Amino acid sequence: MGNPFWEDQCGGLRAGGRLDHPLCTQSAGLPLSVPVTTFCPLPHTHSRPLPAPETPTMTPTVTPTTASSLVSLCARRLAAHLPTARRALPLLPAELYPVLLHAALLDRRVPLLRDVVRSWPFPVLSLRRDPHRHPDKLCVQAVLLAVTAGLWSGTGPRPCLRVLDMTGIQDGAEHGPDGVTLWSGTVLLAKACLEASQRRTEPRGAKRRKGSPVPPVEIRVDLFVNSTSGAILKAALRSGGAVRLRCRDFHAEELSLGGTVDLLEALEPVGLRRVELRFNNLGLEGLCQVVPRLARFPDLASVRLPYSNVDVRRPGTEDGLQELAEALGWLRGLRELNLGSCRLAGRLRLLLGSLQRPLESLELPFCHLQPCDLTFLAHSPHASALKKLDLSGNDLSSSLLPAFLHLLPAVSSSLRHLDMAECHLGDAHLPILLPPLRRCALLSYLGLFGNALSSKGLKVLLEGTLPLTSLRLVVHPYPIDCHGDDGDGDVPEGRVAAVRDELRGMLRSAGRDEEMWTSSLHHHGGFDFFVL
Repeated sequence: MGNPFWEDQCGGLRAGGRLDHPLCTQSAGLPLSVPVTTFCPLPHTHSRPLPAPETPTMTPTVTPTTASSLVSLCARRLAAHLPTARRALPLLPAELYPVLLHAALLDRRVPLLRDVVRSWPFPVLSLRRDPHRHPDKLCVQAVLLAVTAGLWSGTGPRPCLRVLDMTGIQDGAEHGPDGVTLWSGTVLLAKACLEASQRRTEPRGAKRRKGSPVPPVEIRVDLFVNSTSGAILKAALRSGGAVRLRCRDFHAEELSLGGTVDLLEALEPVGLRRVELRFNNLGLEGLCQVVPRLARFPDLASVRLPYSNVDVRRPGTEDGLQELAEALGWLRGLRELNLGSCRLAGRLRLLLGSLQRPLESLELPFCHLQPCDLTFLAHSPHASALKKLDLSGNDLSSSLLPAFLHLLPAVSSSLRHLDMAECHLGDAHLPILLPPLRRCALLSYLGLFGNALSSKGLKVLLEGTLPLTSLRLVVHPYPIDCHGDDGDGDVPEGRVAAVRDELRGMLRSAGRDEEMWTSSLHHHGGFDFFVL
């Protein structure tokens, strides 16, 4: 049978029942006694035939979609009254915990959130329920405190929680001043780990839990570290306490060579899929010390090394490039490589020649590439596997153009993301660029920001890419004919808005309302390799 408390609160929220309770009707903004004619029943421990639906009267039918939202509204009303919610927790069926957790996160019910996490009835808890709404700092702190407190409580049932998944929730400060950034989330996690390790030995006189000790909780996270947070994260990773960090994506910025190596060696080997080291000024010599250490991570698929201060023009770099290429070859699962802002002119064959499998994502922005680099890529095993290619900042308008036009058909069977920002392209290049571009039938992202295209050129580009039915996002430049008359570089908003409206009208007329054309890089910087 269903739980009596929840049924009493929700007025028999099941198929054929009535939403009679004020908790449901007032939350949903519906009149009392709305008949439910179509509804997915709440989970029960056994199945039974559903009663025949009632005949609709003057009130609207509740569809499965609205019914599920009604359950969420009921949970939010319950979460708003802390004493009632706390009394309900021991009586709730396990299947309703996720919706109550979501309600507590949504409305920042911090005390209830702690109670829900401490009594969580499943071995895994994921905070990535809503991709469009992320927990704020108070909620994250509450979850971490609840996890660590559950490990040391001497009374009550043994906690079921073994894995807390926090990956993907710290993705930038755009969620407001109370949001959790990747950096602040990393610091919070490190402090929680250190606190748990410091409490590993219970104080004298404390009541000890009978039976075997509680197993440690694994927290799966994305980490971002710089020179100000490196020490505390290293201490947390080496603490060996009852809370263990397992990193999925590791980002390090402005770290010394020694600090980078120390943190990489402290990470758990299993589960790490990405390492990004940027602005670390490692140079070729430093990369030759760091990259070989990445071979200990069996699940590593993405290595991003932008702004590493590599320049092939410097004397004595040939041996270093060969050593780096061999180290990259040891990474058996490598599928994405970013060498942005490394001057690699003419050395792409050497660097990629030792890889054991084709790359699916290759980012080479501002790498001063030469025609031989693109020719190698077009004839390499990588061409037919590439889903993402970033050639931003390389001059495709002159000597590279023939090789690039030859490369496009080679990558057309798999390419989904192409970035050509600041590649010195103009209206005159469109007639020869569009035919091979149209062969990329799977293309969903096209980046052309920073090129010298006019309003007329943008319209030609839009019409020329209409056959690409998978295209969803185009980041285009501000039209050169929309710049201010005084030559100061300012772009009058009125002119840009007029062009934007005209492009939208063309898309609407072509039945492509789902396609977005924008000149904003802030929220539309392209797609991550792992979601392509």
